[in-house]
Amino acid sequence: MLALAVPVVLSNQMFAGLLGYPLPEWAWLPWVSPILGTVMYVWGGKPFLTGGVSEIKSRQPGMMLLIALAITVAFLASWGSSLGLLPHQLDFWWELALLVVIMLLGHWIEMRSLALTTSALDSLAALLPDEAERVEADDDGTERVVTVPPAELSRGDLVLVRPGASVPADGEVVEGSADMDESMITGESRPVRRGAGDPVVAGTVATDSGLRVRVTATGDQTALAGIQKLVTEAQSSSSRAQRIADRAAAWLFWFALGAAVVTALVWAIIGQPDDAVVRTITVLVIACPHALGLAIPLVVAIATERAANSGVLVKDRLALEQMRTVDTVLFDKTGTLTRGEPTLSGIAPAAPYSEDEVIALAAAAESDSEHPLARAIVAAARERGVSVPASTEFSSTPALGVSARIDERRVEVGGPRLVQERGARALAAAGPWRDAGDIVLHVVVDGAVAGALRLGDEVRPESRQAIDELHTRGVQVVMITGDARPVAESVAAELGVDRVFAEVRPEDKSTMVDELQREGRTVAMVGDGVNDAPALAQADVGIAIGAGTDVAIASAGVILASSDPRAVLSVIRLSRASYRKMKQNLWWAAGYNLVSVPLAAGVLAPIGFVLPMSVGAILMSLSTVVVALNALLLRRVDLRPPH
Repeated sequence: MLALAVPVVLSNQMFAGLLGYPLPEWAWLPWVSPILGTVMYVWGGKPFLTGGVSEIKSRQPGMMLLIALAITVAFLASWGSSLGLLPHQLDFWWELALLVVIMLLGHWIEMRSLALTTSALDSLAALLPDEAERVEADDDGTERVVTVPPAELSRGDLVLVRPGASVPADGEVVEGSADMDESMITGESRPVRRGAGDPVVAGTVATDSGLRVRVTATGDQTALAGIQKLVTEAQSSSSRAQRIADRAAAWLFWFALGAAVVTALVWAIIGQPDDAVVRTITVLVIACPHALGLAIPLVVAIATERAANSGVLVKDRLALEQMRTVDTVLFDKTGTLTRGEPTLSGIAPAAPYSEDEVIALAAAAESDSEHPLARAIVAAARERGVSVPASTEFSSTPALGVSARIDERRVEVGGPRLVQERGARALAAAGPWRDAGDIVLHVVVDGAVAGALRLGDEVRPESRQAIDELHTRGVQVVMITGDARPVAESVAAELGVDRVFAEVRPEDKSTMVDELQREGRTVAMVGDGVNDAPALAQADVGIAIGAGTDVAIASAGVILASSDPRAVLSVIRLSRASYRKMKQNLWWAAGYNLVSVPLAAGVLAPIGFVLPMSVGAILMSLSTVVVALNALLLRRVDLRPPH
């Protein structure tokens, strides 16, 4: 289209006169602009003409109709001038060419930004390998590796992931350990160590060693498929600011049409019908609102792209807008402010045992157990580098604990009931631990207590920083949990939380959100999306954390791909920055029309000034450029978590 616009503009007599260069006196030259301009009107203007017809049929005049009106008036007036039926100053071929090119360019910028927004997440699908290596067993029990497409994998299949390869489907590591590159899911640049029992997500990469993974989800059930669904919902959602821009375009249509009618009447009444035609056509041409059309979509598109690249998935654009007004953030404790899984936080050995001996015996006894507490104990022993002896005769008794034989000794690990049944006495350290709400297990060797273990839900190291930053922004932080009040208050005191709702059942969390709202607060609820759905829906903004493994969350408007609570700050920063850009663009785009249309109509004609069509067209082009550049500045917003 630009190739057509260049000869239209350069061969136009009015444009040549504006810049002061002479045109060759070739007989065919005056017809270059009309012929190529007609092609541009029919071909380049087609999207706007069809859109304008649709708006007429729906009786909802707006942006497309006003653009179609502008280029149609310019087209008809230019032909009238070329044929000698209208004054020569209505030769608008160069303005028509620029109008079509600039509007198409503006739409290309918008579509490109929207495409970048989508591709930031759509590219996840490209991370899936073309082939998967499935481990199959022959009739004689020998294993063989079969190469199959990922689409043929089923739940329960065992797949081999080689070093440097991508995981073909969501699953759980059953053998091996590797540093996994999960940046495409969580936005975190540092690899995460995954070993036996840990979940892995399709598309993540084993960077240093191989794994055997048991498939737990395929196809539409994977995290990647869920993210794609979120993208679709985000692209189809309409924000309040966008609806305002659409209404503004409708108002501008009637404003331009009314201004054109008044202009024609006034200039005709004062006895200047030629000027009435020129001024009226000028008003209709320069009232084209494509800058207004870009004001909101371009900002939203870039904001969504920036969010996606930072691990924030905007499912509902209205939620992103609302986030700037939030004055209270309600965090679910488990899995949000804390890791949501038990970790070993204390060891109390009884003489003559040492801490390492106690944890080694406990890990040996628990090594065959799949209980979360058992996994925490084994993981703690591994982190300490303790040598864990072999165990035999493993057994597990509900409500009592586990038992195993280790080096001819009977080792048992369990809670208070185990100690009572063995007639032993709990260690003194167990009391304060239990009062703080932690889980206490005792290690019993041949009927005698060898030590005690303290396990609890570990607070995320990023939580304190997130809460401190929210406080500096004047946001109140509230924590809600189903845990006992001593546990909740202990975590709240550690993190500096303002208010605590403890011992709250999942179905009652939405009531707590409503209570805060009745206090006049704008509430953002941050939860793990499992038991928090009613509260997420009730909140002004629902934010689901940990979307890397739970993306099918219908009740949240914003999804945080990582489990870092500091990402909430990124959402607030992006919301405030994007709203600021929306306001600036709306004022600039609408302000241009509100000022230029009266000037083009000749409101200052009594003092000798009438806005020339050429100047109006240039200003119109500049307004689009300003809006686009202003929106692009949003890319400079730093969404990285504070360090």
